[in-house]
Amino acid sequence: MEQQSGSENAKVAKAAGIVGIATMLSRVFGVLRDMVIAAFFGASLLTDAFWVAFRIPNMLRRLLGEGSLTVSFVPVFTEYLQKRTKEEALELAANAFTILSFILAIVSVLGILLSPLIVGLIAPGFIAKPEQFALAVFLNRLMFPYIFFIALVALCMGILNSFRHFTAPALSPVMLNVAMIAAALTLRNYFAQPITALAVGVLAGGVLQLAMQWPALRKFGVKFKFSFNLRHPGIKQIGLLMLPAILGAGVGTINVFVGTVLASLLPGGSVTYLFYADRIMEFPLGIFAIAIGTAALPSFSRHVAAGQMDDLKSNISFSLRLLLFLTIPAMVALMALHLPIISVLFQRGAFDAQAAVYTGQALFCYALGLWAYAMLRVLVSAFYSLQDSRWPMKAAIITLLVNVLCSLILMYPLKHNGIALAGSISAIVNILLLAFVLRKKIGSFLDAAFYSSLRKIIISSLGMLGVILLIEFIKPWNTNAAFPTRLTYLIIAIGAGGVSYFAFAYLLQIQEMHSVVQQLKKRLR
Repeated sequence: MEQQSGSENAKVAKAAGIVGIATMLSRVFGVLRDMVIAAFFGASLLTDAFWVAFRIPNMLRRLLGEGSLTVSFVPVFTEYLQKRTKEEALELAANAFTILSFILAIVSVLGILLSPLIVGLIAPGFIAKPEQFALAVFLNRLMFPYIFFIALVALCMGILNSFRHFTAPALSPVMLNVAMIAAALTLRNYFAQPITALAVGVLAGGVLQLAMQWPALRKFGVKFKFSFNLRHPGIKQIGLLMLPAILGAGVGTINVFVGTVLASLLPGGSVTYLFYADRIMEFPLGIFAIAIGTAALPSFSRHVAAGQMDDLKSNISFSLRLLLFLTIPAMVALMALHLPIISVLFQRGAFDAQAAVYTGQALFCYALGLWAYAMLRVLVSAFYSLQDSRWPMKAAIITLLVNVLCSLILMYPLKHNGIALAGSISAIVNILLLAFVLRKKIGSFLDAAFYSSLRKIIISSLGMLGVILLIEFIKPWNTNAAFPTRLTYLIIAIGAGGVSYFAFAYLLQIQEMHSVVQQLKKRLR
C-alpha cells in the first residue's frame, strides 16, 4: 500500500513539473504578447475595444472550460476507466464531445447575434462612442467562436489528464499567445482596422489549441464519433457536478468584479496598483498551484474510484507538502522584496517611484494569503475527486461575502491595501472551511509527515529571509536608483535567497526537496 502511494506521489510530482514548466512558458509568451500589442497598438480606444471584446469569450472560457468542465469530467471518466472497460469510457468521452459541441455551437451563434447587447452590458461607456462600440461588437462577433474551440480543448484536457498525459494540454495556451503575436506581426496591414488582426489571431489560437490535442488523443485510442445520448448515466454525473462548478466559478468572477468596483471608489490609480500586484501573484500561483492541482486531480480520482481512501489522504498530504515547499518561500520572498520586484518590473516612464511603492504595498498584502490561494487548488481537486462540487460552490459564496465585508471595513483606513488584504483573509477563510468539511468527509488527511515538513519549510524560509535582510542591511534598497542598480540588487537578493532556501531544505532533509531533485535528475538523464 505504501509503495503504491509512493508511486502515485512520484507521478504527481512528475506531472506537476511538466505542467509548471509549460505554465511558465505560457506566462513568458503572454508577457511577449502584451509587449507586441503595446508596441503596435499602444493604449487607445481601439485597444480598449479589443480587450473588452476578448474578455467576453475569455470569461466564458473560465466558466465553461477548465473552471468547471475539466474538474467535473476527470473524476467521472477516471471512474469509468477504473471500474468499467476502456470502450465504455471512450463511449462516455464521445457522448460528452458530441453534446458539448452541440451546446457550444448554440452558445456561439447566440453570442454572435447578441453581441451588441453583451458589449453594452460589459462596457456601457462605449455606447456614447458609436465608433468604439461598433468596433467592439465587430471584434466580439469575430472572436466569439473561440469559446467553441477552447471549451472542447478543456474536455480533451480532462481526457488526456485522466490517462496521465499532461504535456499537450499544458502547452496548448502557448499556442494562443503565439498565434496572437504572429497575427499582430504579419496581418495587421491587411485590414482596414489593423487591430482586427488580433481577433483573427485569437480565433486561430483556439483552432491550434484544439488541433494540438489530436495526436495525443489518437495515441490513447480516442476517436470521437457522433453519439448523442443525454440519458447516459455518465453524462448525468458530469452535469450534476458541473452546474455547481459553473456557479462557483461565476462567484469567483463576481469577486474580481466587486474588487474592481470598490477600488474605483478610492483615489486614482488604486485599480492599477491592484491589477499589477495581482499579475505578479499569478506567476507563483500559475506555476505551482495550478500545476500541482491539475496533476493531483487524476491521482485523487483514481484512489476514490478504487476505494483507496487511505491512499487518497496520503496523496492529499503529499500534494499539499509539495505545494507549500514551493509556495511558502515564494510568499516570504514576495513580502520581503515587494518593492524591488515592482520597481524593477514596472517603474519607468509615467509609472514613477510613488506608484511602485503603492503597488508594492498591495503585493505585500496579497502575498500574505499566497499559501491559502495555492492550497485552494489542491483541496478543491480533492472535493471534485469525491464528486462533490457543492461544497466548493458554498465555500466560494461564503468567501465572496467575507471578501466584500472585509473590503468595506478595510478599504478606507488602508485604501487599496485594504482590498488586497481582504482578498487574503477571504482565501484563508475558504481554506479553513474546506479543510474542516473535507476532514469530516474522509477523516484526518494531514499526517505527521505534513507537520514535520511544514515545520522544516518554515525554518528554511526564515533562514532565506535572514539572508535577504542581511543583503538589505549591507546594501540598502534605493527606489530612486538607476535601473541597472535596482536590477542587480533584485538578482542578487533572489539568487542568494533561493540558494539559501534550498541549502537549508537540503540540510534539514525535507522529503519534498528530494522529490524535486529526483525529478531533475531524471530530466537531465
